[in-house]
Amino acid sequence: MKTPALKPDVQREAVSVSDRTLRSLYGYQIKRAFNVIQSDLNRTLKPFELRMITYTALVLIVDNPGLRQSQLAEAMDVERPNLVVIIDELERRELIVRDRLPSDRRAYALKATLAGRQLYEKAVAAVQAHEDRLVQGITPEALKGAMKVMQLIEANRNRET
Repeated sequence: MKTPALKPDVQREAVSVSDRTLRSLYGYQIKRAFNVIQSDLNRTLKPFELRMITYTALVLIVDNPGLRQSQLAEAMDVERPNLVVIIDELERRELIVRDRLPSDRRAYALKATLAGRQLYEKAVAAVQAHEDRLVQGITPEALKGAMKVMQLIEANRNRET
């Protein structure tokens, strides 16, 4: 039995979907904005072979030499076993080293290598350019207000836990 072939010139009808109710919710609006930021950030970091999570870890390690893995996990709000994969990736690329702490042989101090610091410099500059593009046309006062609101939302979460 022959199945009917679809005509190549038939296009799907565009359906307009209203998300008006959702757009009135802060979380939904923040998520939509984050989707735009994340997509552009992924493109920005791709030439450096970094993902948002590995970029975050590298920046925290460069900015906090000697940081322990447990401190990094807490700062990134990730489970320690999940952090090991991230650390392994950065170490495999020779961007960081793990040094055992003399005071606690079970703990490691994380430090960036020269290659790690050089990549950090380039990646941070690219991410700053990415952010500058995305906030184009927004006044410094509005950006400062938006930052304050996001910090207050985070602080409210921390008060409840």
